[in-house]
Amino acid sequence: MDLVPVLEEPLKKALGPATAKVMAEHLGLHTVGDLLHHYPRRYEERGQLTHLADLPMDEHVTVVAQVADARLHTFASSKAPRGKGQRLEVTITDGSGRVQLVFFGNGVHKPHKDLLPGTRAMFSGKVSVFNRRLQLAHPAYELLRGEGDEAAESVDSWAGALIPIYPATAKLESWKIAKSVQTVLPSAQRAVDPLPDSLRDGRGLVPLPEALLKIHRPGTKADIHDARARLKWDEAFVLQVALARRRHADGQLPAVARTPAPDGLLTAFDARLPFTLTEGQRKVSKEIFDDLATEHPMHRLLQGEVGSGKTMVALRAMLAVVDAGGQAAMLAPTEVLAQQHHRSVTEMMGELAEGGMLGGAEHATKVVLLTGSMGAAARRQALLDLVTGEAGIVIGTHALIEDKVQFHDLGLVVVDEQHRFGVEQRDALRGKGKQPPHLLVMTATPIPRTVAMTVFGDLETSVLDQLPAGRSPIASHVVPAADKPHFLTRAWERVREEVENGHQAYVVCPRIGDEEDDPKKGARRSPEDEAEKRPPLAVLDVADQLAKGPLQGLRVEVLHGRMHPDDKDAVMRRFAAGETHVLVATTVIEVGVNVPNATAMVIMDADRFGVSQLHQLRGRVGRGSAAGLCLLVSEMPEASPARQRLNAVASTLDGFELSRIDLEQRREGDVLGQAQSGARSSLRMLAVIDDEEIIAEAREEATAVVAADPELGDLPGLRVALDALLDEEREQYLDKG
Repeated sequence: MDLVPVLEEPLKKALGPATAKVMAEHLGLHTVGDLLHHYPRRYEERGQLTHLADLPMDEHVTVVAQVADARLHTFASSKAPRGKGQRLEVTITDGSGRVQLVFFGNGVHKPHKDLLPGTRAMFSGKVSVFNRRLQLAHPAYELLRGEGDEAAESVDSWAGALIPIYPATAKLESWKIAKSVQTVLPSAQRAVDPLPDSLRDGRGLVPLPEALLKIHRPGTKADIHDARARLKWDEAFVLQVALARRRHADGQLPAVARTPAPDGLLTAFDARLPFTLTEGQRKVSKEIFDDLATEHPMHRLLQGEVGSGKTMVALRAMLAVVDAGGQAAMLAPTEVLAQQHHRSVTEMMGELAEGGMLGGAEHATKVVLLTGSMGAAARRQALLDLVTGEAGIVIGTHALIEDKVQFHDLGLVVVDEQHRFGVEQRDALRGKGKQPPHLLVMTATPIPRTVAMTVFGDLETSVLDQLPAGRSPIASHVVPAADKPHFLTRAWERVREEVENGHQAYVVCPRIGDEEDDPKKGARRSPEDEAEKRPPLAVLDVADQLAKGPLQGLRVEVLHGRMHPDDKDAVMRRFAAGETHVLVATTVIEVGVNVPNATAMVIMDADRFGVSQLHQLRGRVGRGSAAGLCLLVSEMPEASPARQRLNAVASTLDGFELSRIDLEQRREGDVLGQAQSGARSSLRMLAVIDDEEIIAEAREEATAVVAADPELGDLPGLRVALDALLDEEREQYLDKG
């Protein structure tokens, strides 16, 4: 193990401070191991050229191509010496497509000398369009000379027949990364192998040093295949070992078994339900009740389609725990959602939620709300009800986590929309039980099986994929506001028609409208925003325009996250009561808001929202007996990826299908929620959609390894890999419970 620090050696020592600084700042690479795990994105074959016609707009690309022609133009310029400026236009080709390179001013002399017709080189720059032609302005380049030219310091002088193309940036071209990799590659020979010998041999995987050598310096395509197969297994297996260890540790914890009393609160609640539970709800409830009856904490993920009745399943679980003498807490990400949950739970329970009050039923308990903005007297009473056990159920926001909040006997924690919470917040609430409480995590964002195994691998998973009876279909259409402005006019007419028929509508905008001109304070700016120089549409502006224009005469109100909580609650109450016709809001209404009479939703600048987010928003309509309508307004051109994304959302109501599309369009790193964990994703080679089989097999292998040796005492190489790939911060993040 003396050799382990070789891969932990700082790049500063291996490459020098200047290169190391650029690597750290632009690629987040700090050690030799980081650089060796920065794999090529693809490979160019010597003698073959890339498909220039497929270059993506506005992205930084590296291409290998041949110069077709080069022309130097002189033009009048007040800024140039002697009043004449120069522009060099170079056309590169791959035989099927052409791209123009352009160099200006003093930057033309060297390329004019280097880039002669017939020359092959690697070019790196940002793709744009000028005069309807693809263009790279002032690209960096590296000449690729013939084999016989020994003086050439070209990349293919060491890369053999295959030239690696690395994920690069404007400050750090692919060939510079390749040269740095070449410097540290000898260290790969000393990499400690994390895979047990039996696993590696049984699956015919090459050793780690060989895999690193072949991925960076392949001689053949078979080398790349061998290396990828091995490195995918590393990532899948190490991640699954971390999750298996978490599951194993949780399995050792004690918990109080919570079995509902016969003919108690749960039975009384079921008897008063005006509808029959779906088969899915009954099946998932049984899975939860079986978990609650054990003396180890439940760790279960409940995922389901928008409107599939997750809240009903969670409420029955909470009532079962109250029946068994415990208390249940539901943690919601926003005050609007906490208030909505509190309203719907107390409505569903009726007199069963009036424990200790006149008119309360025999088995009744108290359901309290706890948020940060409550008045002092109401807050004091809620805290008292919790510590005495008077309140069996509490629904709240982050306020539940504060030190002052004490429970009589916390038995179950339900976390709604778990991705909105950090690990510390969940842990703080779990720590309020005398013994670890049972945990139910809910998400309305459908998750493909592989992601569930990867991101939520320490939780058992229940899926609700049936919609309750009486739910109406939702028709979805894209409204191309730029191409066909009359479509937007028609959209507002449709909203009026819905209101005239006694229904209500939502209009959703990406931002509030009172932000300063600071992109950090406003909505996320996409490349499309930058290209248009147009800020995202805002709630306050749109509401004003609608009230004075196409929706004049209708009662229009606004709702956004920076309103006072009492005002937000009052707005929601008026909308729920049907007093407001149109609610113009931010994504504060994304989850949990339930107004069955709302039938129409218009999402402005819909291309600025993610696929899953659009699906969540759309789920706010069609919740009653009348059909729902969702209109996705966009100014993006028809051929743009943004419009294709919207077309996908409009084409299906299947959340699981949309989650796959969403995942395919995002970087793999986003899947592990690196924004929450603060750590860089450990997935560089593994594709969670395509590599389902590897992930499933790695989970089995990891479970067996951890069961036999939880501390991994016989597998020091695996321990090293865990420390490197799953640093303490990431391992905590993986603890969804």
